[in-house]
Amino acid sequence: MKRLTVLCDNNTKIDHYVYAEPALSFLIETDEKKILFDFGYSGVYVKNAEILNLDLNDVDVCVLSHGHNDHTGGMVHWTKKVPLVCHPDCLHETVYDGLQIGSPLRETEIREKFELHLTKEPVWMTENLCFLSEIPTLYDFEKRSPIGQKCCDGVWSDDLVMEDSALVLKTEQGLWILTGCSHAGICSIAQYAKTVTGVDQIAGIIGGFHLLEQNEKLTKTIKVLKSLDVHRLIPMHCVNLASKIEMAKSLQIEEGYSGMIVEFEN
Repeated sequence: MKRLTVLCDNNTKIDHYVYAEPALSFLIETDEKKILFDFGYSGVYVKNAEILNLDLNDVDVCVLSHGHNDHTGGMVHWTKKVPLVCHPDCLHETVYDGLQIGSPLRETEIREKFELHLTKEPVWMTENLCFLSEIPTLYDFEKRSPIGQKCCDGVWSDDLVMEDSALVLKTEQGLWILTGCSHAGICSIAQYAKTVTGVDQIAGIIGGFHLLEQNEKLTKTIKVLKSLDVHRLIPMHCVNLASKIEMAKSLQIEEGYSGMIVEFEN
């Protein structure tokens, strides 16, 4: 049995006493490895792991979905030197509206804490779990818009968050897509996951879908997700209430929260 535990999300559940913050962190346990996907904004993921009796010292590898501080901030609280897999652009300084929104650690500091593995190509973490790395835009309505600016090799330019990525897990029921923020577009991520794995059925999607406005993108995203016949949809973190309400009109969605456990059949 494989499972995912949400170590932190924007939401908690009543009578479920763990912490929340506007960030995301998942612990993924497979038969082969334990993987930490994103670190949230602070040390909340560590506190929640303790509350949930999960030992982060058993983690084999860490993965970053992208470089924003609500996914990288908690790296400063990490203490075990393990491989960290991410896109190279996760490491660059990023500014939005005058605020630093990138990783709190620079590359030299990250290399001191982790065994850093940078890639723009998909990487199979286990026999059935793949890090997609850089994801192409496959739908016109998901064309990227700049979110602040990023400094690469001393040059500042508009940040299209090209590093945004996801994990995809192969199960008997189909693919499970595990996302951080889906700046690449949740529909493009889903389609690319199918291409990389060669599996057509998507069993579930959990994570941030980056749907924050009621607009054409939301409408078309709902249409594509409905056509994909995804069995379980768990939009969280960067999906606002209005978007969830609109999604629920034609899709069966579930509430995500800190402490949530999702089990995947082999």
